[in-house]
Amino acid sequence: MGRLSGRVSRQERQSASTRLAQAKPGQLNSVPLTRQPDNSVIQAPFTQPSQPPRNRRSVRDVGESRAYAKGDRKRIAPKNQDSIPRNAKPRRDESRPYNSKPPAKNSTRRVSPLLYAARLLILGVGVGAIAGTLLSASDPAAHLDEKNASNKSGVEARSLGASKSADKTQEALVHSAPSTLGTIKLAQEITPFTSYLEALVKQNPKLQPGVFLVDIDTGAYFDSEGDSTFSAASTIKLPILVAFFQDVDEGKIRLDEKLTLKRQMVGSGSGDLQYKKLGTKYTALEVATKMMAISDNTATNMLIARMGGASALNQRFRSWGLTATAIQNPLPDLEGTNTTSPKELANVMALVNQGDLVSMPSRDRMLDIMQRTVTNSMLPKGLGNGATISHKTGDIGSLVADVGLIDMPSGKRYIAAVMVKRPHNDNRAQELIRKISRAAYQYFDTGAFSPSLPPSPSTTTPVAKPPATRNG
Repeated sequence: MGRLSGRVSRQERQSASTRLAQAKPGQLNSVPLTRQPDNSVIQAPFTQPSQPPRNRRSVRDVGESRAYAKGDRKRIAPKNQDSIPRNAKPRRDESRPYNSKPPAKNSTRRVSPLLYAARLLILGVGVGAIAGTLLSASDPAAHLDEKNASNKSGVEARSLGASKSADKTQEALVHSAPSTLGTIKLAQEITPFTSYLEALVKQNPKLQPGVFLVDIDTGAYFDSEGDSTFSAASTIKLPILVAFFQDVDEGKIRLDEKLTLKRQMVGSGSGDLQYKKLGTKYTALEVATKMMAISDNTATNMLIARMGGASALNQRFRSWGLTATAIQNPLPDLEGTNTTSPKELANVMALVNQGDLVSMPSRDRMLDIMQRTVTNSMLPKGLGNGATISHKTGDIGSLVADVGLIDMPSGKRYIAAVMVKRPHNDNRAQELIRKISRAAYQYFDTGAFSPSLPPSPSTTTPVAKPPATRNG
């Protein structure tokens, strides 16, 4: 058989063209070639490239691009799996710059009424707490009163228990009741004095005494109605004198300063300034001395006016811790509207003695003035020989009182404050104060209360007096 010619017949070319036309675009390179019996290959009349021409996009490519732009990456597989990583991210929007942020969502949101109510409730609680704290800080007096009341109830409970124990054993004379009087720490109460005073009052049921006694050195004390409020009478002049010497210490008043007697200052009752000519001038020290020594009511009114009036003095009394002591009316105050208590009077004396309210020179001058008190019919009558007393008395129709600091020859010192409410001008009240003073002096002098001092029935009868015009 002869060698075949290298030419391709017309029939073969048509067959190859038919197969080429029927082939799909991706199969163009897979069109089988005709192999001759001598293993020669017949070249196709023309071949179509396996890749589409550059700058042209096939229909398939356009479909893939549109599907990809819609985000359907799972449905359309990329042409070249090896050139696209599995974690490839979608293309960004070419119409938006690199640094641009996505459009903000509408943040306007309607809040429910319940949420508004909850917010208002929280705000109200917060404001209330702040207001309460501010009120508490600006007014600590309420907290102090509560604390003092609690302490007082505790002291009373302990005192009651100790008193019962003393009654059972009949040996203990004192029991503990921690407290203070000025800078004096109250240590033990003189319990035998209670039965003695009860016996005195039983003999004079119309008399209502208030008593406070304290040993300055040991703190032993006796308290019977010491916190009760009484008409002050002229004992109100004691805290007024303290305020006067405070102003002297601070340079607000000079002792040689001249004070002028004016009509509105004149007070009846005790004293001689009421009879002096209006416009007369007196030194401040002279006026203060007359107020204490002869209990001059006019001199008292002059000092009250000089120190800013009753309201200013009452504020100062409260700053010392006094709550029952107050000036309501000018002297003589025969109606008894000015008030104080036995314990507060004793407290003032203790503070003065320790130099807590006035300087030591002013204290010495003040005690010297009080030793000149001319009315010595009450506390001084119960003292032993050689004892001295700096005191101030008070006497109106419904009450008598005496408060003083006693120096004993032995060097011991104690404070006594006794106030007695009475029927009008009943002089048994003065006798009651004398007996209390005598028993107190014996106890503080010997350190024991002798039962050999039984109270004897009073033989003094009330003496009718004209309406009270004095305030001593």
